Amino acid sequence: MRSLNLWIIPLLPALGAAINGLLGKRFSKRMVNIVALGSTASAFAYALWVALQFRALETVPHIETYATWLRSGQFSVEYGFYLDQLSLVMLLVVTGVGFLIHVYSVAYMEHEGGYYRFFSYMNLFMFFMLTLVMANNYLLMFVGWEGVGLCSYLLIGFFFLRDSAANAGKKAFIVNRIGDFGFLIALFLLIKHFGTLQYNGVFEAVAGMPAETAGAGLLTAIGLLMFVGATGKSAQVPLYVWLPDAMEGPTPVSALIHAATMVTAGVYMVARSNAIFSRAPEALMVVAIIGCLTAIFAATIGLVQTDIKRVLAYSTVSQLGYMFLACGVAAYTAGVFHLMTHAFFKALLFLGAGSVIHALGGEQDMRRMGGLRKKIPYTFWVVTAGTIAIAGIPPLAGFVSKDEILWKTWQYSKVLWAIGAITAFLTSFYMFRLWFLTFFGERRGAEGAEHAGHGHSAPASGHGHHAGEPHESPMIMIVPLIILAILSIVGGWVGWPHALGGNNHFETFLSPVVGASAEMHGGAEHAPAHPASTAAAAEHEPAHGERSMELMLTLASVGIAALGFFLAYLFYYKNPALPKRMAEAAGGLYRTVLNKYYVDELYGALFVRPIVLGSTKILWRGIDATLIDGTINQSAEGAQEASDTLRRMQSGNIRSYAAWVTAGAACVIAYMVWRGLR
Repeated sequence: MRSLNLWIIPLLPALGAAINGLLGKRFSKRMVNIVALGSTASAFAYALWVALQFRALETVPHIETYATWLRSGQFSVEYGFYLDQLSLVMLLVVTGVGFLIHVYSVAYMEHEGGYYRFFSYMNLFMFFMLTLVMANNYLLMFVGWEGVGLCSYLLIGFFFLRDSAANAGKKAFIVNRIGDFGFLIALFLLIKHFGTLQYNGVFEAVAGMPAETAGAGLLTAIGLLMFVGATGKSAQVPLYVWLPDAMEGPTPVSALIHAATMVTAGVYMVARSNAIFSRAPEALMVVAIIGCLTAIFAATIGLVQTDIKRVLAYSTVSQLGYMFLACGVAAYTAGVFHLMTHAFFKALLFLGAGSVIHALGGEQDMRRMGGLRKKIPYTFWVVTAGTIAIAGIPPLAGFVSKDEILWKTWQYSKVLWAIGAITAFLTSFYMFRLWFLTFFGERRGAEGAEHAGHGHSAPASGHGHHAGEPHESPMIMIVPLIILAILSIVGGWVGWPHALGGNNHFETFLSPVVGASAEMHGGAEHAPAHPASTAAAAEHEPAHGERSMELMLTLASVGIAALGFFLAYLFYYKNPALPKRMAEAAGGLYRTVLNKYYVDELYGALFVRPIVLGSTKILWRGIDATLIDGTINQSAEGAQEASDTLRRMQSGNIRSYAAWVTAGAACVIAYMVWRGLR
């Protein structure tokens, strides 16, 4: 078998992280840039070369094994990489979008301290994310899974002198550990029942098992436990609470980790494990319901946020819910397709928001913006492209992938489709709200409303600019935005739906991995299909009689997006005083949504404070301080008293010693007489 030396791809950013981490303090910023950008650019270039070689491969998946790194009896785990259609898509997204964000960061982070440290962390994140998506077994995936969690902690808390940033980093780390516990239990079950963690071994074993339609069984338990891990990493209800606070990190971190790559790891894991999930319909139903609830729940919170990055944060949570909704209805291709298009337009929106923040000297409150359309025209146009894309307006990328999800959901459940459609309307509304508040009307500036205090009482980063006249970002920040804007426009065309005259090449490409029917892909062009290719049967091309229904639903989704735009135009452009009056009329409901349904406060009361109080009063004061320390201290005091008594006996006086000897002799004689009398 021909070797592609896939190990080179993650090795390159790992070397960049090591060089900048160990030597970067001595380097100039130019040298740090050469190392950081050179390593990611090389990884992206090598990934493109691998993509060009993909069609010539004799077998797919292409597996390269380098060593056996764990062996215990019959159980062993190999260190190697796994290349198929799914991992190739993820590989190109991670390296391509990651490189653009690295380029953008050169100017954005120019005036920040710890410049070399930032790029070292970013490169390290790229290494772990590539390890996650290219791993050939679940244990190596878990290594990458934990690695991106570590890098998330480091990057969210990058401004560690700010308590809010340090606390956000710790919150992300702890919440992710809760989800990872479920993932670990799932791996233990795989080892116990299948004796392997290698993808091929697991998928071949699962392929011989029937679907658990009669009730929950082993595969349902494994699927649900895996999904617990996914809810933590991909910020789903109830473990979503870390991601909005993660906006305390620098804006490029938000774009790379919390929009384009890390938070999609859970979606990738579910799609990769489709052989398991598609034989566990109850687990799939849970995935669909949680994804749908997360989508609409986060969208409602995004409606009223005033911090530009927090609006995008809740939008990310909502869009991730869309991806899980797709996976839950067994439309894995649609979920991965939305993962890809979302990486384009959400990275664009986060970086565009960073450009706005840069232009305003660190300002993030949209109520202090306005009128920026002519001040920063490049930023305006690229953010416009991203806004139209995420709103689901044709022919941009977000329309294609979101419409595909809604169509597949309609075939599964009309109720879930209705919730997804409402979410699409809310998405369009809050994104055009952001667009109008930021770029239209008059500049409100310092004389505008006071900060609401939604976690950002200080700018996320000081860029060394005064908050005077807004100014356009340098071209090194604008060029990545333009590239992402182009991808946000045309990136969805590869999956243009059949009902609109397209061929959906993306679905055809991924079908060997996610198990689409032969009718859909007409036979894989590549050699053998993935072992899991028989697992999922729900993804199919609609029959000719259904195309009219798909077309009607497409028109409905476009109408929903247009309605969101119209209401945002009415509220925030034509009559900007109207939202305030409506908020006052809503009263408690508005305050509840504004305070994010008090979920953080609820978690604090139910979990955080009891654990903290229990650890301080019971474990620390009760057990540690009173019992353990008290016992040791009392023992020490007793030993000290005994030693004081014995010390007084050593007086140095001969008559005293003679008296002690006499007393001792008398005691011995008395004892001997007593023994004799008995």
